[in-house]
Amino acid sequence: MGRVQGKVALVTGGASGIGLSAATLLAREGAKVVIADFNVEAAKEAASKIKNEGGEAEGLFLDASQADSIKEAVDFTVAQYGTITILFNNVGLTNLQKDLDVVNIDLEEWDRLMNVNTKSVLLGSR
Repeated sequence: MGRVQGKVALVTGGASGIGLSAATLLAREGAKVVIADFNVEAAKEAASKIKNEGGEAEGLFLDASQADSIKEAVDFTVAQYGTITILFNNVGLTNLQKDLDVVNIDLEEWDRLMNVNTKSVLLGSR
């Protein structure tokens, strides 16, 4: 086992891509992992695969643009495992709309992009 043995990791956006790879590796190295993702079914499926490989993981819903949802993920992790020792603020959006130029972007889409990609890091780290 690795340096993360016994640590508790909260991985936002952990149901796919880099987040899923990180969550899987953390679990293989001995961390207890909470996979928080907007796609809750994929998060639970990822946690199930980790458990099937002998790791410890939970999957749950996260809307990283909402402070209450982030707090719920943090509260769940602490209630489940007693602490958070690793926070991987991985969640991010890249595909809101094809036309992201400053002249044509919809302001609601811009706000969602900024809330998920930047504000969520602040809120998760608090």
